Amino acid sequence: MAVQSSLSIDSVKYDDDGHIKRTGTWVTASAHIVTAVIGSGVLSLAWAVAQLGWIAGSFILILFSLITLLTSFLLADCYRYPDPIHGTRNHTYMEMVKNILGGVQYKLCGLAQYTNLVGCTIGYTLTGSISMVAISKSNCFHKKGHLADCNISNFTFMAIFGSFQILLSQIPDFHELSWLSIVAAIMSFGYASIGIGLSIAKIAERGHHVETGLTGLIVGVDETGMQKLWNTFQAIGNIAFAYAFSMVIAEIQASNDTIKSSPPENKVMKKSAFTGILITTFFYALCGLLGYEAFGNKAPGNFLTGFGFYEPFWLVDIGNLFIIIHLVGAYQVFAQPIFSIVESWGNKRWPQSKFMTKEYHVNIPLVGIWRMNMFRLIWRTMYVIFTTVIAIILPFFNSIVGLLGAISFFPLTVYFPTEMYLKQAKVPKYSSIWIGMKLLSGFCLIVTLVAAVGSIVGIITDLKTSTLPF
Repeated sequence: MAVQSSLSIDSVKYDDDGHIKRTGTWVTASAHIVTAVIGSGVLSLAWAVAQLGWIAGSFILILFSLITLLTSFLLADCYRYPDPIHGTRNHTYMEMVKNILGGVQYKLCGLAQYTNLVGCTIGYTLTGSISMVAISKSNCFHKKGHLADCNISNFTFMAIFGSFQILLSQIPDFHELSWLSIVAAIMSFGYASIGIGLSIAKIAERGHHVETGLTGLIVGVDETGMQKLWNTFQAIGNIAFAYAFSMVIAEIQASNDTIKSSPPENKVMKKSAFTGILITTFFYALCGLLGYEAFGNKAPGNFLTGFGFYEPFWLVDIGNLFIIIHLVGAYQVFAQPIFSIVESWGNKRWPQSKFMTKEYHVNIPLVGIWRMNMFRLIWRTMYVIFTTVIAIILPFFNSIVGLLGAISFFPLTVYFPTEMYLKQAKVPKYSSIWIGMKLLSGFCLIVTLVAAVGSIVGIITDLKTSTLPF
């Protein structure tokens, strides 16, 4: 009786994987998805739609939302393996790939994920500094007029952003600050909403008229034929970057407060994915299409820092402040897994080294005790310096965002989910479903390649006219 009582208590308190009983529903999971998706990618959507035009811009936004929804459904079924309802849980995306596809694919997934994480920290350094510059410019324009020379270099602001990240990176348990994602979510909605509101206000201005078109920028008027081609490819990468979130589906399902085990998690997660992506696509359409209507073919690369909006200057400042706060935290969220994997490897490789393992407790006035480790101090500092230097060398917002979107979209959003589903569901080779999945994967590979090429060409073109501070 005692044994039965103990088991019943455990089944009430704990899930089948030993974690505290999950209590969330499709509503909480939907909120996590919206939080994960809406980020700095919204800033480039007006520019992307301007390159593509009303028809292709709207089509690509809807197409990527449908592809992301499909692959999210596939990942929801792969959360448990081998059976999608009663199988063993996969708590992370990489664990899912390892258990279903095996070691080689697991290593390729790790390479793709960590490349994406490094790229995002570089991109966040760049975007954060651009918003700092925008605040300075906004105040300059307000004081001196919209035609004043308010050009300000963002190299200094990148160094400031990097210096702040060096300090934050030394906090050993920064990844445990759960409130960070809440702040990031509020900031994301804040600056996206400000951008939408300013776009609506600009559209409503009396006498406001800008040039828009079904196919976007006009060849021979706004740009050359080759520029149109490369910018179109780059714009596709920008939209792909905005939708790159599938890799956190497993983490959302496994989270202690996300989805309870009954009804089955895969069914609940599919409902959550549909709701979350529907909300996100609506938000993205507002940012991209209203932004294009507000700016027309002259839409800036970043619709809060490109100064299609000058007034009210304080609202533009608040929007950019929200971006900075969001990216300061987001940098750490993306950098912590990189820090962790290198430090874990070092501790296993040299377990007897005091340089690797010994911690010194340093008392900092008004802050408290700082647990300092020499390897952690040097390695994390060098990493932040590296990302800052790369951002300084390549300070091109749309090209970098497009390249990040291209790098992450095919492998993480399409290839691994489709391959895992085919194996998990034991889909017969050359069946209609198998052929359909392979065609989808091939199509998305082509999209990724053209987006990457367009972004690389954009970087090369920008480098020819860029001046560095060293």
